[in-house]
Amino acid sequence: MRQKIYLETSVISYLVSKPSKNIIIAGRQAITKDMWDIIGNYDVFTSDIVIQESSRGDIKYAKLRLDALEKFNILKIDDEAKELAKLLVHQKAIPDKCPEDALHISISAVNGIDVVVTWNFKHLNNPFTRIMIRKVIESNGYPCPEICSPDEFLGDQI
Repeated sequence: MRQKIYLETSVISYLVSKPSKNIIIAGRQAITKDMWDIIGNYDVFTSDIVIQESSRGDIKYAKLRLDALEKFNILKIDDEAKELAKLLVHQKAIPDKCPEDALHISISAVNGIDVVVTWNFKHLNNPFTRIMIRKVIESNGYPCPEICSPDEFLGDQI
């Protein structure tokens, strides 16, 4: 059985954004494109929240983001995911000013996603947040998806 991965909005944004002169951002853009080359080896999911977030901003880039998402399975934001997201915020695993980030994780958890891929190091992919997220998710009876960046996802395939 193929692994199920969830693409968070930041990954799509790096994929289609204008090439950057900033070396860090340019590196992330290149890594994201490398990941895109192997994405067909996985069952790829995204969600209604990614569609909503990707629709915002510059019209040209919003269209590119939405076009990139077209081929993936879209997970709905159901009541179960909403309740789990509330718990992630209430228990301080995700800041209360970032309920969308809690939704990315909760949607993934309730749908049995193996890996959440994100460039969001501030609210999702840092060691302290991952520990707190795991505690909340698992204490509520769900397996917690691994949270990683595209370069971590690629491992030695870079």
